[in-house]
Amino acid sequence: MKSTHHTAPRARTLLATALAALLLAGTGCSSKAGSSGSTDDGADGIKTGPGVTGKTIRLGALTDLTGPYATLGKSIVQAQQMWADEVNARGGICDRRIEIVVKDHGYDVQKAVTAYADISTDVVALPQVIGSPVMAALLDDIERDEVLTFPQAWAASLLDRDSVQVLGTTYDIDMIAAVDFLTRTKGLAKGDTIGHVYFEGDYGANALEGSKWAAKKAGLKVAGQKIKATDTDLSAQVSALREEGAKAILISAGPAQTASLVGVAASRGLKVPVVSSAPGYAPQLMKTPAAPALAAMLNVVSAIPAVSSDVAGVRTMVASYKKKYPGSLVDSGVLSGYNAAQVMGADLKKACENGSLAREDVVKAHRSQSSVDVGLGSPQNFSDKARPASTSTYVHKPDAKAVGAAVNVENAHIAPGVKEYLDSRN
Repeated sequence: MKSTHHTAPRARTLLATALAALLLAGTGCSSKAGSSGSTDDGADGIKTGPGVTGKTIRLGALTDLTGPYATLGKSIVQAQQMWADEVNARGGICDRRIEIVVKDHGYDVQKAVTAYADISTDVVALPQVIGSPVMAALLDDIERDEVLTFPQAWAASLLDRDSVQVLGTTYDIDMIAAVDFLTRTKGLAKGDTIGHVYFEGDYGANALEGSKWAAKKAGLKVAGQKIKATDTDLSAQVSALREEGAKAILISAGPAQTASLVGVAASRGLKVPVVSSAPGYAPQLMKTPAAPALAAMLNVVSAIPAVSSDVAGVRTMVASYKKKYPGSLVDSGVLSGYNAAQVMGADLKKACENGSLAREDVVKAHRSQSSVDVGLGSPQNFSDKARPASTSTYVHKPDAKAVGAAVNVENAHIAPGVKEYLDSRN
């Protein structure tokens, strides 16, 4: 990892060590899970099934509390437990208490597969599954079991499945918005080159699809640099992009890679705008030697507002979270987790109104909703499984003094070309 000083290898080593916990890791593998089980009618006339009794609704979380995304996992788990406590204090949903069964997979795919097998027969839905490799391993089982699942992953490869819902935008949409942001606000013009540093796998490949499409429309060139999740020193990539004459850089990777990229670029005089996907930034980065360069050069495209936003629902959530978990970091994971829980709550209420909390009917209730607004950002459309739930994006900027170490630069908007791009994919 690089600091903002070209001649400080020791500082670079310290930064790499400090950010090691933020690295993405994991590989795909095969999976196995239990069946969806039978359904029955409850005493109140509500049809039930796995995970639902006359008194409780059990939800599952396959999370990372001990691996590279432990901080994120903790934030999401706590936010969703706060939601469950709030719901239960109001009498629950469908006169049933919400219980969340949390399983820590430590970002190990095989552990996640085992954890899914352990809980799949006794939960109705999964409002949290962390990790693209984990989702890849579980996709077929989730579809077979008809378990409504909200992944903490945003690759377009997760679309077009009844039971799996990517909340917000996908990575390609974010990168189309990023290219639009650069051309509108940073002076990029036809013929210019944009660098794009991206993880191998679904995350990076999907992001690159979006950047290439948008760049072609704008008359720009894309110089791609594929990296592994274990790459922590991006000196070679910065050198290559400097040779290419990059006027701006996109990054679709983890926080550690973003800090290295920006720190090295600044130290080498490549002080160009950098735009990251949401998973590429974390508030911890503003406590590292790369902080000044990040504040000067980085923007982040996201489907949700910054947690420092003045959106009323976000303000209320942040205040409640600080009260319930004093001393805990308020980051984008808190908002992402709470948003997923709120959406799950809306789905369960709809299913109850329809008379059935059986898994397949919870999925149907979810897919029947074309404009769900839980007050935490943009409304979402769940009725077309082949399209992202939202096409609106925000732009954030790092700010060490703000809650979550980021502030909104641009509020939700749909970037030009997004509809055309989605139509061209179908």
